[in-house]
Amino acid sequence: MELCAEDTLKLNVLLANSHAIRINEQTMCVHGMTDGDDAKVELNPNCTPEKYLRLVREMLSTNAFGSPRGYPVYLRRWTRMANMRNTRLERLLMLAEDEAVIAVARAAGLTDELAARIWWALPTAEVARYMLEHPRVVTGTMGRMLADYLTDYLPFEEVPGTLIETVRLILQPGLVTDAQRREIWQRGARKNHYYVGFLQTMPDELPDPQPARADYRSVRGALQMFTDDPAAAQLTRVLSASGQTFLTTCERVLHKPIDQDVVVELLDAVYLYFGQLRTVDREFSTVDELKQYIDGMIQAHDPRCATVCQRLPESKADLRAMLLLAHSGEPLVRPIFARTDAIGSLMRKKIAPVTNAVLAATAQLLGKSSSSP
Repeated sequence: MELCAEDTLKLNVLLANSHAIRINEQTMCVHGMTDGDDAKVELNPNCTPEKYLRLVREMLSTNAFGSPRGYPVYLRRWTRMANMRNTRLERLLMLAEDEAVIAVARAAGLTDELAARIWWALPTAEVARYMLEHPRVVTGTMGRMLADYLTDYLPFEEVPGTLIETVRLILQPGLVTDAQRREIWQRGARKNHYYVGFLQTMPDELPDPQPARADYRSVRGALQMFTDDPAAAQLTRVLSASGQTFLTTCERVLHKPIDQDVVVELLDAVYLYFGQLRTVDREFSTVDELKQYIDGMIQAHDPRCATVCQRLPESKADLRAMLLLAHSGEPLVRPIFARTDAIGSLMRKKIAPVTNAVLAATAQLLGKSSSSP
């Protein structure tokens, strides 16, 4: 079985003048992205549509890679891992295969020009997210277009973890307007996982700023000579208006997370915010184990805690709270989530030992509590 002579001729012309190819199986048309208007070839099947389309794809594959076998299995494996060699990227866009387009979208060598071809070939939210992981695309001509698309698509995104990822990506500098950013933030009033993307991307520039803690000025004055000390710098940061806004936003999410992905993403955002205080790479699987480690640090007059303890002994409770948040993260809930796939209120009940400790720490730093977490 072969393609009819007319289709073979037209497809050869199309391939010679196109930068990317896609197939509309419903209309039996092959479309090509050219330097001018898009071109297309209306197919004339001489067998069943399925068989004929297979012949077309064999022709595309032979033209691109010298093999009629389509998108090879080994390429599927490696390109999904973003390991495709740059020399093959342009040719992958000539296969009219979704997996091949995704491979290019994830490739380390992606350029702004290739991003435009990809978007023509497969304009989906998944592809847009992959491409906005690349700085060259973010700062190029395609960045804002992709961000606008994802912003409009947000109300239709039903998976909280994917929504958080999307918000994180579109909040990168230069992609959305202040009005768009404000609108996305306001959606968090109904779905608090919107906030997590803000916490990850712009922790010191969140909307709806809260006032600095009452003792911020005095603490800053006592520690202003110790800007190179991680604990002193972090305490000053967290008591400032931006730090209090960060903690307040964390509380909003942590009081009622919807599923496990939201919990993990939030804890990781907190973990990163307090990262400069992290003293070990060790993972703590229980809150009690973590608290014992922190108490041991302070009792042993660990030099990393010395400045705050000596200059502001009344801030030891704040120091404990910061250290707990700095060493929290996904490992604290991993043992729980390994045993359950619960979501909603049942999940919140199971992770209460972790969330209660984190909430106690945020309350301490917000000045709501006089006791150590």
